[in-house]
Amino acid sequence: MADLFTAEDLELFYRAENYNIYEKMGAHPVCENGTDGVHFAVWAPHAISVSVICERNGWNGDAGRLHEKNGVWQGFVAGMQQGESYRYRIIGADHVTRYKSDPYGTMSELRPANASVVYDIGGYEWDDAEWQSNKGADGSYSGPMSVYEVHLGSWKKDYYRGEDGFLNYTEIADQLAEYVKYMGYTHVELIGICEYPFDGSWGYQVTGYYAPTSRYGTPHDFMRFVDTMHKNGIGVILDWVPAHFPKDAHGLMLFDGTPLYEYADPLRSDYVDWGTKAFDLGRNEVCNFLIGSALMWVEKYHIDAIRTDAVAAMLYSSFGREKWYVNKDGGCENYESIAFLKKLNSVITERTHAYVIAEDSSIYDGVTRPVGEGGLGFRYKWSLGWMNDTLKYIEKDPIYRKFHHGEMTHTIDYAFTEHFMLVLSHDEVVHLKKPMLYKCPGNMMDKCGCLKTLYTHMIGHPGKKLLFMGQDFGQTTEWDEKRMIDWYLVDKPEHRDIMENVRALLHIYRTHPVLYTDSDNPNIFSWIRADDSDRSIFSYMRRNPWNYNDALIFVCNFTPVEYPQYSVGVPVRGRYKRIYSTYGIDGVDVMRAEKGLCDGFSDHVSFPLRAYESVIIEVPRNGRK
Repeated sequence: MADLFTAEDLELFYRAENYNIYEKMGAHPVCENGTDGVHFAVWAPHAISVSVICERNGWNGDAGRLHEKNGVWQGFVAGMQQGESYRYRIIGADHVTRYKSDPYGTMSELRPANASVVYDIGGYEWDDAEWQSNKGADGSYSGPMSVYEVHLGSWKKDYYRGEDGFLNYTEIADQLAEYVKYMGYTHVELIGICEYPFDGSWGYQVTGYYAPTSRYGTPHDFMRFVDTMHKNGIGVILDWVPAHFPKDAHGLMLFDGTPLYEYADPLRSDYVDWGTKAFDLGRNEVCNFLIGSALMWVEKYHIDAIRTDAVAAMLYSSFGREKWYVNKDGGCENYESIAFLKKLNSVITERTHAYVIAEDSSIYDGVTRPVGEGGLGFRYKWSLGWMNDTLKYIEKDPIYRKFHHGEMTHTIDYAFTEHFMLVLSHDEVVHLKKPMLYKCPGNMMDKCGCLKTLYTHMIGHPGKKLLFMGQDFGQTTEWDEKRMIDWYLVDKPEHRDIMENVRALLHIYRTHPVLYTDSDNPNIFSWIRADDSDRSIFSYMRRNPWNYNDALIFVCNFTPVEYPQYSVGVPVRGRYKRIYSTYGIDGVDVMRAEKGLCDGFSDHVSFPLRAYESVIIEVPRNGRK
């Protein structure tokens, strides 16, 4: 019997350069000398013995022994077929017997069961050729990007199917694509796709880095999900967790009786707050495991972007620790993680049209700068600073907002230091943080008005956009992964109004290039009046860097105070068209610029500004100064 994992594969693996490792490691149906079966390969360099156990051999560890060469255990189990469950029985270096799932397994049993399942991910016939041919432009700096963050298990449920109510990937795909297209989002970002045992982790404590969760179907079902998104012109972003993994007995911890995937150093091995283990990114084999995972999702599942979780925890050994590992220069930067992230981004960029997004709360310089220019090489970075500053302001009573005006204007000071994505994610509506609607003070009318104005400001502020499901219609409860979001609210007028406002804003965003192009040029944004703190009104312009053609003016009123005649300075003379109001617009709403100094401009327009109203105004093309 020939080894599927060759000496050349091993050499590349030990250099962290075996980028198609998912084709050799794990379980692969093959035909050996005319006999069908499955070839297995697993890295366990310190193990005394490794066996494949399954129903076919009575879960007998003596029946499916693998042989070892240079740290990789391989073997063939005759007669085994797709769909059969298996585990590795590993007698570790510590002489303890452990039963492990396959780190490279392509499918798992439905939790709470956790054995791996033989599944050949080849053979799916893709129908997204048109999307793939245009993929180089997907997610580009100069294109629109409005992301709908989704947890599939709680987006829609069918409780007639049991307590979980899970729909299949293919069923969700049709409904989700219809909604995303109706609303005008450009991408979906998926939470909790890589297999994980505990629902309450939302998929951020991963045990299956090569397996889509079985909660919603098979790997081919998930391929059909992605295919459906692409055929509807929707990009797919996958949440991915290379920082840490859980301590479940069937997972990666002490895989061969030693700290193999995790750091051995107790100063680096644990994230106490999360109850997880940190990947040892100083080990090439671990880096290869993770890079191979990312590439598999892109190359085999056609994922368009990887969103990398907990980058700050990777960058700094001090993250979440009272005592930490000090690097060779006496600092807390984790040089091994930094090198890994640079390599990850370089490989993804060089081999594919996909890109990587950083969920990063650090102040590390150059997160989205190309690796060749000294940066980490991410395409985008979540702007958690914008999120924190903005939500602090929103949660203040309107009477006190004038004392916190700078928290909103300050976000422009750093808006162009990285390629940012503005996010109002799932993290902001859990653990007693309140849903977005209830972060806004006042009665229900005030809450709805404030939320619509917040979303208007989000569209106007530089940066790509992300909203978590339910936020776009004013969900009234915190997100709970066990419950379907409250779709019934959409039938209530105030919630339908929020949804239709978000839809209108997303349409404006996608059809006005000044809102999404030249995202690294500070000249695309200019304040009209940044210091109107007494009235808590923000007015600014999004524009071409070179002229005012196609420019848009935003006026956002963050108090329940009405102004019968509000004036805002404008850059040119002519007829200004109000294209959006949080109160809605019927017909053509045109204002003519009048002479008179206002906000430093020689002309202005005047209009009634209602409580919590935001408006967007088109600047006339070729207007005269």
